Amino acid sequence: MPAPAARPATAARLLSLLVLGAALAGCAFGGKRGDAVTIYAPEATATPDPSWPKVDWQLAIARPSAPRLLDTPRIGVRPVPGELQVYKGAAWAQPPTDMLEASVLRVLEDSGKIDAVGRLATGLRANYRLALDIRHFEADYRGGEHPVAVIEVAAKLMHNIDQRVVASRSFARAQPASAASTASVAAAFDQALAGLSREIAGWTLAEGQADAQRRAAP
Repeated sequence: MPAPAARPATAARLLSLLVLGAALAGCAFGGKRGDAVTIYAPEATATPDPSWPKVDWQLAIARPSAPRLLDTPRIGVRPVPGELQVYKGAAWAQPPTDMLEASVLRVLEDSGKIDAVGRLATGLRANYRLALDIRHFEADYRGGEHPVAVIEVAAKLMHNIDQRVVASRSFARAQPASAASTASVAAAFDQALAGLSREIAGWTLAEGQADAQRRAAP
């Protein structure tokens, strides 16, 4: 069964669109040389919650992990249960692992609630480390007319000094697309990623602060 064909982007709010040349189309997606590929770059802008605790510790975010089939710029889709395909002529600007890392980092930075936060690779002398594992990041028709953007992430917050797991939780979002077009699917992922990142950021601040207070108690 051929993968669903990408359609022109006409109403992808909060998305940046680029068209790549023949080289990417020919080698990455099996298209004919000269075919154009539309690149979708979700901005995933999330508003921080003012009720989140203000913390004085530092956090390092490890690069998220994901199964090989998900850690790719290809946009995955499940037209029927148990079958994973990709949209032809369309791709993410970054793989989902990079999108999730950047989105969570941005929410925490914009919140103004944390002393310092950065990627683990920057060498930040952090008190806590956030590890994220992407379990699902694909469009799923689920027997309906329009696909649903499904994102599921397992999160672990760890204390850096003793490598202790402070808290762990699974997060999931299922955002229905307004139409079957690839642009509508990408817009649904934008909303799902923004909501999920906000949940993860708030949970991280709350769990980390609770642990810091327990450690400081006499």
